[in-house]
Amino acid sequence: MTRRVPVWFERLHLADIEVAADGALSLRYAPIQMKEDQMKLLTMAFVAAVSAGAAQADGTHMPDHDAAPGGTGQMEHMGDMDHMGGTGAASGHGVMAIGAPARAEEAARTVTVAMRETEDGRMVFDPPVLDFAAGETVRLAIRNEGEQEHEFVMDAPDEIQEHKAMMAEMPDMVHRDVNALRLGPGESGEIVWTFGAPGRYEFACLIPGHYEGGMHGPLVVR
Repeated sequence: MTRRVPVWFERLHLADIEVAADGALSLRYAPIQMKEDQMKLLTMAFVAAVSAGAAQADGTHMPDHDAAPGGTGQMEHMGDMDHMGGTGAASGHGVMAIGAPARAEEAARTVTVAMRETEDGRMVFDPPVLDFAAGETVRLAIRNEGEQEHEFVMDAPDEIQEHKAMMAEMPDMVHRDVNALRLGPGESGEIVWTFGAPGRYEFACLIPGHYEGGMHGPLVVR
């Protein structure tokens, strides 16, 4: 029986390793857009995943691996979870301190967040600060009122910086994390979220240059 083991590099589903009953491994690329220089990253991920694929075939548990701050050569997660477009609390990340996605009917209130450019060339969120209670379920209604593509990502500050560095290296990367939403001009979307541990988090647009243009702010969970 052939088993398929997903290969994750940072937050990108790169490929699947197919493990045959006799232990033979084959690589099936995921349908994503990649530049030639990004193939080197996939090769690194595949080499690191070979031992994991063999272990999966033997039923051995492989631990999660978090990328080092600012690093680009480690896989964030390997396993049988569907990381992209997931709806569970883990959704390929493990439990996130900021919380977990929820169902729309569970939301106690709606908070509207607008993304746009200003006449003086800055890029902003409105409101510039978000504040929630631990355990509160909120519908975040996000609108792109600008003339450029923008995204909304919320996470711990170190995770935001790690993702920002990754986006700088792979700006065309396709990612669909449960705590993020990317919108074109005039588009709108929503994230329904139950906020977790109290603390100071951050929300930002991580498209290269947008964070530096002003698109980030504090997200406080009390």
